[in-house]
Amino acid sequence: MKYSYIPGTDIKISKLAVGGMSFGKPVMKTYRWILDEDQTDTMVQHALNLGINFFDTANVYGAGTSEEFIGKSLKKHNIARDQVAIASKVYFNDGRLSKEAINREIDATLKRLGTDYLDLYIIHRFDYDHPIEETMEALNNLIVEGKVRAIGASAMYGYQFQNMQHVAEKNGWHKFVAMEDHYNLLYREDERELIPICKQDGVMLMPYSPLAGGHLARPTWEGKSKRGETDTSAQEKYDRAKKQDMPIVERVAELAEKHGVKMSQIALAWEWAKGITAPIVGATKAQYLDDAVATIDIELTPDEVKYLEEPYTAHEIVGALNENPVGMLPRDVK
Repeated sequence: MKYSYIPGTDIKISKLAVGGMSFGKPVMKTYRWILDEDQTDTMVQHALNLGINFFDTANVYGAGTSEEFIGKSLKKHNIARDQVAIASKVYFNDGRLSKEAINREIDATLKRLGTDYLDLYIIHRFDYDHPIEETMEALNNLIVEGKVRAIGASAMYGYQFQNMQHVAEKNGWHKFVAMEDHYNLLYREDERELIPICKQDGVMLMPYSPLAGGHLARPTWEGKSKRGETDTSAQEKYDRAKKQDMPIVERVAELAEKHGVKMSQIALAWEWAKGITAPIVGATKAQYLDDAVATIDIELTPDEVKYLEEPYTAHEIVGALNENPVGMLPRDVK
């Protein structure tokens, strides 16, 4: 395993993160494929044995049970707190990113994880209902209080991220040091503004869905796994662009055959070739983590990167929201 650090901190993180959306109780129909407590324990321990120490979850995953299962696994095996880096998120909850909501949700998250602090606290989306100043001050206070070591943001528009960073800087508050955005070979819209902004400001990138819901891990569009058949969230994200994306999938398959590796490994190798710090892998089988770790030493040439990217065409925005959803979740995860 190779490691890096969360910018501006001494928090050591593996070059891969384990996605907590794969863990918890399936409280919604779309998540019938996620792992229960015992299965989560097995996956968490397997990740640690492989050298992966970075775990990303959220208060909304499994209605909090993802955090709970991860915390129980770490405690069960007496994993020293400073040997792992834990990230969680806030937004898809009552009050969104108000001061009151942030203070309430961080305490609930820490309790479920069984820890005194988070290494990284991420706002899950941009909040249209509350002032940026209120949100950034509340997040800054969590760092001052020792409940959070660093803060990050997730899918939003570049100007929104820039505005939030500006407010923090103007007030002498802690700024975001990580961006968890939607980024893979089938979805590259953030290359227009958000990713250049992050790179300019030294913000690390830790994209979710690096395998595009499995579409970059198989030569056919439809999958036969339980997740492939039941994950309506992934279907909503990707199915509308099937026709324009299949040429990319075919090139990933072609390059995987040339290298004698799996398609998923080519897709992950592309992420690192693009300067990504730690793509988030949502694994439901130990083999998926084994494959991901084995990708660390695969290097694509500039010509291969160009070949993979060449068929890409503009996509409808998936991730950043134009307004706060009426319910707790946007359409792509309902």
